[in-house]
Parts: sequence; structure tokens; C-alpha cells
Amino acid sequence: MTDLNGQDERGLVCVAGATGFVGRALTRELLGRGWRVRALARSRDKARSVLPREAFEDGRLSVVQGDALDEGVCERLVTGADACVNLIGIIRESSGRQTFKRVHTLTTRALVRACEGAGVGRFVQMSALGVSDEGLCEYQRTKWSAERAVRASSLAWTVFRPGLIHGREGEFMQAAKAWCEGRAMPHLFIPVLTRLDPEWAPPKRPRFEDPVVSPVWVEDVAFAFAEALDRHSAEYEVYDLVGAERITMREMMVELRDALPLGKKKLRVVGMPSEVAAMKARAAAAIGLRDALPFDEGMAIMGGRDSVAGLDKASAHLSFAPAPFTETMRAYAASM
Repeated sequence: MTDLNGQDERGLVCVAGATGFVGRALTRELLGRGWRVRALARSRDKARSVLPREAFEDGRLSVVQGDALDEGVCERLVTGADACVNLIGIIRESSGRQTFKRVHTLTTRALVRACEGAGVGRFVQMSALGVSDEGLCEYQRTKWSAERAVRASSLAWTVFRPGLIHGREGEFMQAAKAWCEGRAMPHLFIPVLTRLDPEWAPPKRPRFEDPVVSPVWVEDVAFAFAEALDRHSAEYEVYDLVGAERITMREMMVELRDALPLGKKKLRVVGMPSEVAAMKARAAAAIGLRDALPFDEGMAIMGGRDSVAGLDKASAHLSFAPAPFTETMRAYAASM
């Protein structure tokens, strides 16, 4: 394939969030396709430890160190680039500057402005499945406002909305591994979120059901992002990204437990209603114990919803053919 200018030699892509889970996979994919990559990272040392060393040595990979909202950082990142990919995001807020508004909305706006000022033509944005201005939580609402900033820009943009992303180094899969091995609370069982059956009505006993997910492999996500840069037809398009297999969260945990060499087969998977989990998280935050639970209110709310979507558009436009979760996970479980 040719690059954005129709030339055989690829140009320079800036990747904001390159040292993250998806960023590491995308950087490898872009380098493998012949692009040069300039990574934005808070730590130069971390970037050099997790990104391909040989690409640093031969000059195909470089780093801009800093926070995207620090003065001049975005401009240094994008100057002379052909495209910019924004992967920066958080799943929950923490103390200091790590707020949804700052990380999702303000950072995206800063990157868009810098790209417009530097003449960068192409912009690819990582959003999330289910975002809207009426999102269920602040995570979804700020992801939506970031999308709006991209789509209102003068750039040739593409927006991706992935569901649950899985892979050997993924934060969720590492947490799930600890549960399945009994190394993390609650130790005695494997927790999953459930939701109230919408057909239930009193005075009957409440019934709960398991959310359905289509986990998408991180390498497939990286393929889709890189492929979008190769195709003008992907410009001004929004794509949902999910995997090929639909599975309940309960089934997913059982598969992982049984595939892990140290997984404790006797541990049962126990559901907690997402509504109850959300109330617990809200109460913990109100008394200054926001970090005492492994989830916040928004994560609890989203965890009780399905995370599925159609594949037709991404398949037709990007030749996106994602791998099924169970088969892929079994291949990497032993090396987690």
C-alpha cells in the first residue's frame, strides 16, 4: 500500500499515548508497515523500555517527553508529521491532574489545535463504545466531547470506538488473572458485574443477568488504526471495534481461569449487581475512600451493560477480521 501522499516511502506518525497497552501494539504495527513514529510519553526511560529498541537505534522511533497540556509539548510532537494518533485516556480518575475532562477533552483539543497549526492533515482518535452526550457516566461524556472536537476540526479524521480490549499485557486481563489465581481481593471467588433482568417485576424475587461482551484483541485494534492511515476511504468515518466472539463476562472469567497455569479451578464466579457496585463506589468516594475499591461508579455502571457491536462497516472499509476471544486468549494465557 502507499502512504497518504501516494508514495512508496512512508512518512511520520505521531502517537500520543504510545507507551500504553494499545500504544505499544500500534507503534509496533506502524513500524512494521514502514512508518516512522514519534511517541509522546511522560517518561523517556519508560518509552525506551517498552517500545522497540532497534527502532530507536536506527532512527525510526523518537520520543517527545512531557504532558500533552504542558506548554509547547503538542507543538513539538506534531511539527513535521504526516498524521497524529491520539490514544490518551483513563478509565477512572485519580488524584492530581488525572481527571476525565483534562485527559480526554482538553488533551484532545490541544492535539487538534497543534495539528491544525502545524499543517498535519490526518488525525485518528481513540474513543469508546457507547459514547454520547447523554452517556451513562463522565467517562463516556468526556470521550464524546473529545470526539466532537475531532469531528469539528479541519483535519481528515477517523474515530474508533473499541469495546473491551484484551491482550497479555492489558490492565483488565492482568486484574482478571489475579482474581482467577486468588491473589487479589476478594480471594475466595472471582467477581463479575451483573444487572437486573429488565423483564423482572415485583413481587417476584429479583433476577439478574450477565452482560455480554465481544472482547477485541489489542493486535486487531492496532491493525485497524494503522489500516485507516493507509486508506483515504476511512477519512471522516466512525468505526466500532469489537471481536468476533460474543461471550458473557461469567463465561469469559471461567475460560481465563481454566486457561491460566495457576488458575484456581475451584474458585466460583460470583455476580454483583452493577447498581449495588455503583452505590458502593459512590459512598466510598463521598467519605474519601475513592481508591479503596477496584472500580469507580462509572466503571460499575458500564460493567453492567453489554459491550457488543456490528462488524460490517469495519470489515468492509478496513478488511477488519478480528480473532475470537477464547482461542486468542488461550494462546497467550500461559505467558501472562
